[in-house]
Amino acid sequence: MLRPSDRGPGLLLGDRVELPDDVELGGHVVIHDGTRVGPGARIQDGAVLGKPVALGSRSKAPRDPVPPLEIGPGAVIAAGAVVVAGARIGAGAFVGDQAHVRERAAIGEESAIGRGSQVDFDVSVGARVRVQTGCYLAARSVVEDDVFVAPGVVTTNDKHAARHAADYELEGVLLRRASRIGGGAVLLPGVEVGEEALVAAGSVVTSDVAPRTVVMGVPARRVREVPEEDLLERFG
Repeated sequence: MLRPSDRGPGLLLGDRVELPDDVELGGHVVIHDGTRVGPGARIQDGAVLGKPVALGSRSKAPRDPVPPLEIGPGAVIAAGAVVVAGARIGAGAFVGDQAHVRERAAIGEESAIGRGSQVDFDVSVGARVRVQTGCYLAARSVVEDDVFVAPGVVTTNDKHAARHAADYELEGVLLRRASRIGGGAVLLPGVEVGEEALVAAGSVVTSDVAPRTVVMGVPARRVREVPEEDLLERFG
């Protein structure tokens, strides 16, 4: 049950919320039951933390109970962001304005989710990942450490566009360590983008991309190898 709190202007708190004294709170923040916020976190205006899971009547998403939301030390939840119960936000991570992080999603340490981006249920995002504005990470996708996702990227997870049996398993994408996805690219269900690979802007990726390969086009095709001077280790 939500109750007004004098910890912040317009703050509503649920039961059993862990909220250290050094957490910075904006106006009209809502924090639902059981949410655990780490020390030094910053929660900006209008953010909603630990929102209960809400599913449509025809949704095939799991309906099992989820644990409380966990926000790591020093994390930032920006204005208007919604982070659902069962998610985990790592230490020093950033969830941008009006972004949405669903149940059982995990955002690694020092990763950033850009403004208006959606991280769907059961998505795993590693450490130091940068997801830019207006991206969609489809349910059951895996994003390994140091991946870069440019604005407007769309990943998908349903090969049959909802025309399948009830027991059909969604297939998210797999973005291997230090891969880079250019703006507006679309990745089809089950695609794996290899370590240090680069998908050019506007590409439609219909099959796996080998490590250190540059692909572009519709459908995306190999055009060259990522040169040594562009590897992540050169920028460490």
